Amino acid sequence: MWQEQDNQLTRDFTFADFSEAFAFMTRVALIAEKMDHHPWWSNVYNQVTIKLSTHDAGNTVTEKDQKLASAIDKLIVGEVW
Repeated sequence: MWQEQDNQLTRDFTFADFSEAFAFMTRVALIAEKMDHHPWWSNVYNQVTIKLSTHDAGNTVTEKDQKLASAIDKLIVGEVW
């Protein structure tokens, strides 16, 4: 689940392997580009960490972040591909 800390929404994801993690990141990238709201993220093998905040709003959590987090959650449960 997403956690709000240090003015960011954060969530860690674990996948079966690097290919699944990278495929997830690709899907997130396409959604983020459509929303014109891009995450900070890191990836090591099957682990992906995403942090969301709105730079234009002083690096705080805004509705943009909530919407992107919701879209990412839908990817995880298979509602969006």
